[in-house]
Amino acid sequence: MTLHKITIAAFSVLSIAFHSQNKKQMARLIQNEFEFAEKQYKFLLKTVPQDKMPQSYKDGKLITKDISWWYSGFYPGSLWMIYEQTKNPEIKKEAERTLELIEPNKTFTRDHDLGFMMFCSFGNAYRITKDPKYKDIILTSAESLSTRFRSGMQAILSWDKMADFKSPVIIDNMMNLEMLNWASQNGGNKKLSEIAVAHANTTMKNHFRPDYSSYHVIDYDVNTGEVLGKKTFQGYSDSSAWARGQGWALYGFTMMYRFTKDEKYLIQAQHIANFILNNPTLPKDKIPYWDFNDPKIPNVPKDASAAGIIASALLELGQYSKGNEKKNYVDSAKQMLISLSSEKYQAKVGENGGFLLMHSTGGLPLNSEIDVPLIYADYYFLEALKRYKDWYL
Repeated sequence: MTLHKITIAAFSVLSIAFHSQNKKQMARLIQNEFEFAEKQYKFLLKTVPQDKMPQSYKDGKLITKDISWWYSGFYPGSLWMIYEQTKNPEIKKEAERTLELIEPNKTFTRDHDLGFMMFCSFGNAYRITKDPKYKDIILTSAESLSTRFRSGMQAILSWDKMADFKSPVIIDNMMNLEMLNWASQNGGNKKLSEIAVAHANTTMKNHFRPDYSSYHVIDYDVNTGEVLGKKTFQGYSDSSAWARGQGWALYGFTMMYRFTKDEKYLIQAQHIANFILNNPTLPKDKIPYWDFNDPKIPNVPKDASAAGIIASALLELGQYSKGNEKKNYVDSAKQMLISLSSEKYQAKVGENGGFLLMHSTGGLPLNSEIDVPLIYADYYFLEALKRYKDWYL
C-alpha cells in the first residue's frame, strides 16, 4: 500500500471515529435534555391551575391563559413528547387531563390558531397512542378551521376585522395548514388539503420580498383578494424580518412539501432557510435576535422560541435536501440545539417556573413577553430534539 493510500485510510478511520463520537455526544445531550424536561414539567404541573394553560413566568409568578388562547396546545403537546421519551406516568396523566380540558376547542372558529391548539396537542397524543377518539377530535378541529377560508382571497382569514386591518392573513397561519393536510390524508374531507394548498400558494405569492424574507401581515380585500397593505403587528417595522415569522415561514413551507411533494414548496423553504442562515445579524450561536432588522442589534432581546422553530424546521428540511445544503441545515440546527441546551438559554431544575428555556420574546412592540420563558419555545425545542434523535442519530 502506498503512503498516499495509507494516509487516506487513516483519515477515513479518524473521520468515522469522530463522526461516531459526535453522534454519541448528541445522543447524550438529547437524553439529558428530556430527563431535564421531565423534572421541570413535574415541577410545573404542580403549579398550573386546573382550568388554565401555562403561558410564561415573570417576577416569580406563573402566567396562565384560558383554553381558547392560541398557546393552549403547546403544554399538552410538550407533555406528550416528554412522556414518549421517559414513559413517566405522572407526565402522561397530566397530558391526558389537559387534553380533556381543551377538547371544547374543537369547534372554535374565532381565529386561525386551531392548528396550534389542537394538532400540537391531540396530534402528538394520537401519534403516540393511536387512540381513535383523538383522531376524531383532530378531524372535527380541521373542519372548524376550514370555515375561516375565504374563497375571494384564496386564504384562511387569520383575525376578524381589526382597527388597522380589514382582512388580515399572518405568516403564522402557515403552521395551521399541517392539521388540514393531515386530516385530509387520514379520513377527513379532501377539500381540507385543497384549502391548505390554496392558502400556501396565496402566501407564497404575496408574503415574500425578493430576498425571501416575509412580511408579518398581508391585509386583503376579502372579496377580490386585492392586497391592501403589507404590514407588521409584532415585528420592528412593516419592512423588517421579524425572527419568529421567518421561522413560521420556513417550517410551514417545509411541511407543505412533506404533504404535497410539490417542488415549489421545497425550493421556497430552501430560499427562506438561506435568508435566515446567511443573515449578517444572525449571531455565532445561531439564536436570532427578535427581529433581523432591529437597528439596535446587538443591544436587543434574542428569541429562543424562534431558534427552536427554525431548528425543528431545518431538521425536516435536511430530510429533503442533499449534499452541502443538507449539511448546512442540519449543522445549523445542531448548533441551535447545543446553544439552547447551554446555561445561557436553559434554566436550572426547579427554576424559571418549570419552563425549559429562557430568553424568548413574544411581542416587543406590544411591550409583551420580553426576555421571558414561553411555552411554545419549549414545545419546538422538544420537537427539534426528537427530530434530531429520530433522523440523525
